[in-house]
Amino acid sequence: MIKRIIQAIQYKIKGISNEQLTLEANLKAGLKVGKNCSGLINCTIDYGHCWLIEIGDDVIFAPQVYLLAHDTSTKRSLGYTKIAKIKIGNKCFIGARVLIMPGVTIGENSIIGAGSVVVKSIPANVVAAGNPARVITTLSDYESKLKQSFENSPQYDYSYTLGGLITEEKKNKVVTDLENQVGYVL
Repeated sequence: MIKRIIQAIQYKIKGISNEQLTLEANLKAGLKVGKNCSGLINCTIDYGHCWLIEIGDDVIFAPQVYLLAHDTSTKRSLGYTKIAKIKIGNKCFIGARVLIMPGVTIGENSIIGAGSVVVKSIPANVVAAGNPARVITTLSDYESKLKQSFENSPQYDYSYTLGGLITEEKKNKVVTDLENQVGYVL
């Protein structure tokens, strides 16, 4: 908490308020974002080095993703901070609470699993997860497994979502159906 207060004071001295640390402020400072990206508003973006971050088209960010283009871990001992680009390719999915560190490129059509810490580049068309993140499978193998699971699992239409105004009866049905398995919303 004290660190955040000090940081807020430092930003005030430099003329940057906490309100300015928004997606809009990052874009003005040089963050590069392609078309049709979603979820970035719920992410923490390295404002101090945001011009080193490039995001392709059609990227989806789950909540609380961190994009850090700098690493200050050796500032005290060595006297300098590491900075490097972050590049996220087109049509990627970045799971909840993923941390992407400086120097990382994520290839297009890749999925990064929730909670992963990405310290090395990830190739295109793969699923990666873990701490540190590593490739688990190809995107095509992952999708094949999901298609098989989908065919043998309960399926629910839009009326089974909050946006579809799900009823208590439908909620109870889903809870019962998914006691020991997964289901899918169409």
